[in-house]
Amino acid sequence: MAVSAVHKVDVCVVGLGPAGRALAHRAQAAGLSVAAVDPRPDRLWPPTFSCWVDELPDWLPQSAIASRIEAPTVWARSEHRILRPYCVLSKPGLRDALPLDPATVRAGRAARVEPHVVELADGAVIAADVVVDTRGLPSPGSRRTASAHGIFVDAETAAPMVADGEGLLLDWRPENGASNAEPPSFLYSVPLGDGTVIFEETSLGLRGGMPQHELRKRTLNRLAAHGIRLTGSEPTEAAHYPLDQPPPKKGTGRVIPFGSRGGMMHPCTGYSVADSLALVDTAIDAIQQGRDPVAALWSPRARLVYWMRMRGLWGLGRLTTEQSIAMFEAFFTASPRGQRALLSAHDDYTALGAVLVNTVAHTWPFRWRYDLVGWTNRNRWVGYEYEPAPAREPRRIS
Repeated sequence: MAVSAVHKVDVCVVGLGPAGRALAHRAQAAGLSVAAVDPRPDRLWPPTFSCWVDELPDWLPQSAIASRIEAPTVWARSEHRILRPYCVLSKPGLRDALPLDPATVRAGRAARVEPHVVELADGAVIAADVVVDTRGLPSPGSRRTASAHGIFVDAETAAPMVADGEGLLLDWRPENGASNAEPPSFLYSVPLGDGTVIFEETSLGLRGGMPQHELRKRTLNRLAAHGIRLTGSEPTEAAHYPLDQPPPKKGTGRVIPFGSRGGMMHPCTGYSVADSLALVDTAIDAIQQGRDPVAALWSPRARLVYWMRMRGLWGLGRLTTEQSIAMFEAFFTASPRGQRALLSAHDDYTALGAVLVNTVAHTWPFRWRYDLVGWTNRNRWVGYEYEPAPAREPRRIS
């Protein structure tokens, strides 16, 4: 295949998910010449993106928010109202807030990604002073994983569980039909701002994750416990991705991983979009000044925070349902700063260390703390065998 003429730019962004599109948008706004590569650059992203409102950068317009929840609810042993506004992002609103004109956008697959060269599958070559790889993460395999199965339900049907303007951040009430001898999962449910509510059973930290059919069964059990019956034709979404992507190594002359590929996937929550949006300008400032963007993004304090959060992830992946409930009950009685240090702050290592110690110290009964810190049952759920997926009924042809 013939190679086309080389196109030279300041920055080439590979992958146009929210992180990549934001970086390309802000780079060109800063006066850099930009090229972007994605197989389908104009598509709307499939997943539902949510975050705390105060995590979003000031430059992002309010039109990027589809739904706002002033005080989301957590159910552990008791009900907790988190007095911190939370939101669901509008996928079309977010895309429209990140226009790419006048960047050069190429629809195609990147076949070769190197520090200063990106070659597409069709032979086109883009040369750049800096190449940023934002293509996301591969399938997790046996890594620590976030798995979720979401069902989209109209707001009227969902009202017995989630009213307008409310949301369930974590619902650990024992309503999903799983026993304490099975890997744990919780419910996440928020209004999407379009007349629908997502009910999403979620598993965090298990090696290899939890199968979609198991998560769906648990979601339906929860809805049935509140008198909500579905038709079976409701739209769904699936999530299954690794939580343990480490921060990249420092050093100039490298491809710069950014977004979830660059260690911004929160190990304990599975969120990455808000952190990526908030750190875009930090990366661009470093590029403009000729400094290493990875060093700018990942200070020693930020790397320490990541290291401590990974300890939290390992704890999540070995607890039973009862232990998870006790642990979250302890965590959500911590101070707002402590909660924020774990849930979203990028480099508040002192508050994070304090809240982790406090959570372990207040998890009760005492013996469960050994599991939480990994002294016992370290590999409790490794190799767990779930019930097989139910067989689909054959289609009848009349």
